[in-house]
Amino acid sequence: MSSDKFEDLSRREQESLTMPEIIKSLRKLGGRALTKNIREDILIRDNVIPESFITQKVASQQSGREYRPFAYIFNFSVKNLEFAGFLTRPKRGEVELTKMAREFDLGQLDLQRDIYDKADVQWKKRREQNLVVHEKPSVSDSPDDAIDDDPADNWRLDLQNALLRISPAKFELFARRLVKAMGVDLDEKIGVKLSGDGGLDGFGYLTTDDFRTARVAIQAKRWSSMVPSPEIDKFRGAMDKYNAEFGIFVATSTFSREAIKAARTGTRVITLIDGDRLIDLVAKYELYVKPVVTFELDDFFREED
Repeated sequence: MSSDKFEDLSRREQESLTMPEIIKSLRKLGGRALTKNIREDILIRDNVIPESFITQKVASQQSGREYRPFAYIFNFSVKNLEFAGFLTRPKRGEVELTKMAREFDLGQLDLQRDIYDKADVQWKKRREQNLVVHEKPSVSDSPDDAIDDDPADNWRLDLQNALLRISPAKFELFARRLVKAMGVDLDEKIGVKLSGDGGLDGFGYLTTDDFRTARVAIQAKRWSSMVPSPEIDKFRGAMDKYNAEFGIFVATSTFSREAIKAARTGTRVITLIDGDRLIDLVAKYELYVKPVVTFELDDFFREED
């Protein structure tokens, strides 16, 4: 493997480093997980893939659509593993280790023999099938062909952009509304002013099924850049002022590896809600969004008779 920086490696070299990490993450996550959870785990763990590359976003030259180059590499890596018999897809957006993958000794992994020799055959078949039905080949250098998202999820990008356009004060209000939907009884005074609340953007009380009540501090950052660990330390200091047992940090961007570690350090763990998880919660609680039912045609209707 080349000693160059990860972003300077060829796509195949990047895939070769990514595929073992996918297997490691799946083993950690119980053998079956959503692809987005695997990407999150790879971001958290110290490994050969820099977090700056994992979180980097660029615009596609073809469509102008914003995407993460790592998602491009990740999706091709998942497909290689699937073609090679290491993964199956129980349902859309989810993958599972096969019996072979669960028992495989990664220390003995020969990428060419164990993966590429099998995957390349399947990629060739797919190209031939696509040409027969006059479709665009699945293997190309275009990131648009590798983004493993449901077209019905385009609203997620719209929401992400909308959240970045609203004012910081309105985002704080939005974060408090979200936390309220999650079951936190908000305090009417603490954290509702623009300043003077000790660095908090909200405060409330969470009562569990056994009637134990905990004080919850809320922090909201409408950022496009990665949230670093010092922000976690500042938030924990603000929690101390009001003796909060729990903290919820809501951000429109991602958290750095060090920030995630800092949130898990100490006796009071801070719950981190990044941009992707924030959108999931908006959908779950239907917070200022309305569900729309649609259908996507299967390949059956695209095949020529």
